[in-house]
Amino acid sequence: MSSSQKIEKNLFIIFYLNAIYPLSPSLKSFLVDKIKSCSFKKNEIISREGEICDKLYLIKKGLVRGYFVSEGIDITTWIDTENEIFTSITGFFKHEKTREYIQAMEDTHCDYLEYEDYKYSLNNFPEIRQIYRIMLEQYYVLAEHRVYLARIPNAGKRLEFFLEHCKPEIVERIPRKHLASFLAMRPETLSRLMKEKF
Repeated sequence: MSSSQKIEKNLFIIFYLNAIYPLSPSLKSFLVDKIKSCSFKKNEIISREGEICDKLYLIKKGLVRGYFVSEGIDITTWIDTENEIFTSITGFFKHEKTREYIQAMEDTHCDYLEYEDYKYSLNNFPEIRQIYRIMLEQYYVLAEHRVYLARIPNAGKRLEFFLEHCKPEIVERIPRKHLASFLAMRPETLSRLMKEKF
């Protein structure tokens, strides 16, 4: 693969990171060399419980969810879409076996950075530390939203909160059973509430 092909292939994540914080030419060169691209088919499992997820993904196109299985029922814990980063938190950052599954809900195309390359960039490029700080702040805001959402006792109010804080265009893309699971309600309850709402 030529250098120009590599730059074209990995330009998406370079633009994405550069929009968060300006990248030095040396970091751009490193990322162009290390970032890889991948694709997943709809419903394909990206990472399984018990595995160590050693990749940090950026979604270029598609929809992904995290879930765990309890008493034979899968429970959706998060949903990400275009321009969002995902991984197994414990798997990637702690290098421990994950407790969750990660699944593509649509045909999904990603760029990713492997753990060792992530650690190298964190240790050798100051701007990556700035990007990490900014993204960590964003993650904590989203985590706060999920915690708040989980504590709302009324199903209708949970749906309202979700619609206020998510990207509205993704609601119709999320399979109802997974959205219902994420919102901790039965699919028929979600269907009724959606009909009332729209």
